[in-house]
Amino acid sequence: MTRLTRQDIYDTAKQLSNWGRWGDDDQIGTLNNVTPDDIVAAAGLIKKGKTFPLGLDLKQKIQSGLFGGRWNMIHQMLATGTDAVVGAQDGDGKAYLRYADDAINLPCQVGTQWDALCHIFLDDKMYNGYPATDVTVQGAARLGIEHVRGKMVGRGVLLDVARWKGVDSLDDGYPITNADLDGCAAAQGVAIAKGDFVILRTGHQERCLASGDWTGYAGGDAPGLSFETAHWIKAHDIAAICADTWGCEVRPNESDEANQPWHWVVIPAIGISMGEIFYVKELAEDCAEDGVYEFFFTAPPLHIPGAAGSPINPQAIK
Repeated sequence: MTRLTRQDIYDTAKQLSNWGRWGDDDQIGTLNNVTPDDIVAAAGLIKKGKTFPLGLDLKQKIQSGLFGGRWNMIHQMLATGTDAVVGAQDGDGKAYLRYADDAINLPCQVGTQWDALCHIFLDDKMYNGYPATDVTVQGAARLGIEHVRGKMVGRGVLLDVARWKGVDSLDDGYPITNADLDGCAAAQGVAIAKGDFVILRTGHQERCLASGDWTGYAGGDAPGLSFETAHWIKAHDIAAICADTWGCEVRPNESDEANQPWHWVVIPAIGISMGEIFYVKELAEDCAEDGVYEFFFTAPPLHIPGAAGSPINPQAIK
């Protein structure tokens, strides 16, 4: 396989760029592809009222610190039932409200999450040509996750590439090609449409869950989208791309000159919203059972102004 050069990445980014397509002040990228009529039509896909939560258990120890020093969620109880029963919450001769309370500490991208459009830079630029320096210690002045908080809703489509290939999990390093995406969709009897939220199942996450071993999941080798699929994403004008892996694209990467080369193109050039670490086991099983791979999808991020990402618990409703 020919290895990508840095110039290949720049050339592809220029060819597929959506900068200015929706105006010089645009901050939501390919989510512009979703229309109100699309959302109404997606609601019509709800036939049996069955809901599938797609957020991975946040207490899974998936982060290894390989990227950005991310740590696993820390969950701390601030008040417990024991506190209540022993009277620690009473005082002044009164029986005060008895309660449990807690707190969490976590990176915005520790588990199932959206990447904001300010997450990845193409050299010194972000999506739509905004300067990377717009992101400071105060957060992102442009392209923060808050701009898409009312936009993550529409038609969802699952492409169960692993099941289509007849395996429980694709091998680490397996590059999912354009032909794979088209072949899987055709086999499932589903057509990819403008404004779709496309979710890929590789089986990688389920492999880790079954073994209880997350070694290498975050930042290590993994099956994933090949660089050429950036062209597929642009050609289909989808709203977002999501996967059950840590980083969506294949690892080891297809370049010796850049880390995560596909990211360089799809976020800052195309402006696509990317969802990672999606839990799709039950959804995939149901889709295989009834043969329906489309559904109503919603996944609003938390309202964190200036954030480069957000934890989510996406919902697929059939």
